[in-house]
Amino acid sequence: MLEITEIRVKLVHDARDKLVGFASITLENALVIRDIKIISAGEGKLFVAMPSRKLCDRCPSCGGKNPVRARFCGECGGKLSRNRAGLDERGRPRLYSDIAHPIHQEARNHFHRAILEAYHREREAAQSDDYVAPAFEDMDYQAWSDERSGA
Repeated sequence: MLEITEIRVKLVHDARDKLVGFASITLENALVIRDIKIISAGEGKLFVAMPSRKLCDRCPSCGGKNPVRARFCGECGGKLSRNRAGLDERGRPRLYSDIAHPIHQEARNHFHRAILEAYHREREAAQSDDYVAPAFEDMDYQAWSDERSGA
């Protein structure tokens, strides 16, 4: 199993959202995986979502690239077919694709456990009056926050 040499957690304080934090994990002082999401799954359960990207396809009229959920082309404004997304194993439209992910369940459990332990440590530290949130200069969480607030 790869050695986890660092985990950084950025807490998200938005009671309206299921997203409770972001994580960055460093493996063997050689590889960093950023934008791992920590999501509340209800009833006190947490889920770790690996970084992903929106799936896109091309407009049949102009060739412009659009998310598969888009109803109109962002380039030419043409109407796009509704059912362009492939289906996942549960028969639901596949809208996102993981950028990085564990290959087997043992690795997934290892990362999941380590990330959630770091998340709980950060939440506990955040309860202190002298808590200072960790700096994430290399990650653009302000853009995420601005997007969520409509700014």
